[in-house]
Amino acid sequence: MKQEISNLILTPTEMAAADASSAQSGIPSLDLMERAGRAVAASALRHFPGARRFAVLCGPGNNGGDGYVTARALSEAGAKVVVHYLWDVNALKGDAKRALELCPLPPQRLELYEPARGDVVVDALFGAGLAREVPETIVNLIGRVEQAGVPVLAVDLPSGVCGRRGTVLGAAFRASHTVTFMTRKPGHLLLPGRSLCGDIEVFDIGIPHRIIHSVAGQTRENTPNLWRNLIPTPGEETHKYRRGHLAVFSGPAGKTGAARLSATAGLHAGAGLVTVAAPPDAMADNSAHLTAVMLHEINDMGALRDWLESAKLSAFVLGPGFGVGKKARDFVLALDGRPLVLDADGITSFRDHRALLFDAYAGGATQLVLTPHEGEFGRLFPELAEDAELGKVEKAVAAAKLANAAIVYKGADTVIATPDGRAFINGNAPPWLATAGSGDVLAGMIGALLAQGVPAFEAAAAGVYLHGEAARRAGPGMTAEDLAKAAGAKLAPLG
Repeated sequence: MKQEISNLILTPTEMAAADASSAQSGIPSLDLMERAGRAVAASALRHFPGARRFAVLCGPGNNGGDGYVTARALSEAGAKVVVHYLWDVNALKGDAKRALELCPLPPQRLELYEPARGDVVVDALFGAGLAREVPETIVNLIGRVEQAGVPVLAVDLPSGVCGRRGTVLGAAFRASHTVTFMTRKPGHLLLPGRSLCGDIEVFDIGIPHRIIHSVAGQTRENTPNLWRNLIPTPGEETHKYRRGHLAVFSGPAGKTGAARLSATAGLHAGAGLVTVAAPPDAMADNSAHLTAVMLHEINDMGALRDWLESAKLSAFVLGPGFGVGKKARDFVLALDGRPLVLDADGITSFRDHRALLFDAYAGGATQLVLTPHEGEFGRLFPELAEDAELGKVEKAVAAAKLANAAIVYKGADTVIATPDGRAFINGNAPPWLATAGSGDVLAGMIGALLAQGVPAFEAAAAGVYLHGEAARRAGPGMTAEDLAKAAGAKLAPLG
């Protein structure tokens, strides 16, 4: 029985290791190239049945070898095909050289390709392994292809996209379809790479799944089978306290809406009780809008400490609309390492005092979830944000280790990371999730899962995914209020 690999994401280095291990196990590497090239050809014929000509652009490595196989398979199917090569075709080695020898079509220099009406470009230049900026020749070619409006089918990854980071290395093709092999790569899910891939097909070329598992690191695509067993399902004996008590800290009068969004989302996402803890001047604002969510006045540190000692509180959300400054830092430190989602103003409050936060949550099980967008990430982790050699996954993992926290590095390509090195890339967020208040809703959803006893990393990963599903249910044109009400829509089927 094959081991499941659908969630695995291999870096280009890991994929190369899988190819090597497969060859060592006795599977001819040329056979893998043959299957890859024929899969690309089949995709090209399926998606572009009206193509007048396929222009297969082949690079100097194994991605180019896949291209030569593709060209041969397309020709055998009766399609009109031209082949163009980059650099010195006589320098090809190994399987790529053999694929060229088996291809009956005479290759021409890349500079001679002129995009024509009815063409389809098969981009087999660099694939996922590119690590430096594309040469000027390719930059010019990409421009000509784009200007001509010629569709592109990419082999493995559009050339110019970094397979590890998803960044554009000078310039990149914008593909309408991409065919990759065995698993997705980070560049398929991270922006801007994801936006350049078009529809992605993952084709199994026959590398044993045990080998894929053996080389895979700790990066996965965020889907429910990674955490669904940890989402509690209410039983007949369940009562509200067993489902956890979530506390959300409110900002002052006039800045209370964000906390209420978090609290409402937390209630819909399964917390048994939710309380908004508000300063005296915000009590009236909050009272006028809250029903099932409770309200508790917290005036100062003394009142907070008394409440922590007397109330059954399971988890906390601090940051949405709270205000930046010493009060936020003092409240966080008073929580004494309890389960906490720190968002927005809460994160920014530690910009120049991050050692206080890191020390408060150092050691032991991870209890802290940090949910920064790009700007907030840069404020708390400037040395990581400024390192251009690191990808988003690597930055998130490094930040998680520094803070002993689950990191939710937000964006259309949100990455969730944990100090032990695991990282999930989320891909289900619809574009309309980019609306004011959606981050407040996410904080409340994660807080609700923490309150129910879900470990911090899995609570963060589940919260991010369910946030995307709630947005899909709410539909285009939704507001954050709509999103908060939809926050529990997918919980029952996943339980």
